Amino acid sequence: MKERPILFNSEMVQAILSGRKTQTRRIIKLDHERGFQNPVVRGRAGEVSSVEFGLSHMLCPLGQPGDQLWVRETWQGPLVDYDEAYSMFKDPKPYQKVENCVYRADGGPCPEFTDADDDLRQGWRPSIHMPRWASRINLLITGVRVERLNDISQEDAKSEGCCYGRGGGVPDLAVSPADHFPTLWESIYGIKSWAANPWVWVIEFERVAPAGEQP
Repeated sequence: MKERPILFNSEMVQAILSGRKTQTRRIIKLDHERGFQNPVVRGRAGEVSSVEFGLSHMLCPLGQPGDQLWVRETWQGPLVDYDEAYSMFKDPKPYQKVENCVYRADGGPCPEFTDADDDLRQGWRPSIHMPRWASRINLLITGVRVERLNDISQEDAKSEGCCYGRGGGVPDLAVSPADHFPTLWESIYGIKSWAANPWVWVIEFERVAPAGEQP
């Protein structure tokens, strides 16, 4: 089993925590876009044929069924009492625990903290900078496949965390999850990214407890 990080914004973290999100789609980076030719044919689980690309085979870079992902999200930490700050700056390792962190997806206020210069600051850390110890969400990959982005089904849109409406917590039965998904996609990848209809990895997953912990 391999373990790799994956980024999710706060809205998608909320959907994972609520159990609504069990799929994610990521744009496929074609070998010819990386400057490679004649990719090596591999015979591993999760391998997918991609004749449409003029390539032999491709392997999902985020993993295969049985591998795990750990989620990077917007966060801050470790946060400790002022009296403990000096000890933490001398040796941060004992304080590097999930319980000493706060996460933007939980909806709390932007945290205050004292920096190494004893200055009071306020702010979040970007998800890209989250280390492994601060991640609170582990995902087990249960399936990997390839499809065109615009081919998403109604059920898969629900599995992406979409619901009736355009997001923002405002329900609208006239806007189905499949109608909502393009709005969600463009909020992440930009205007016209839906119309581009790229090939994507469809990664199915379930949330699991970190090693050594009970679910």
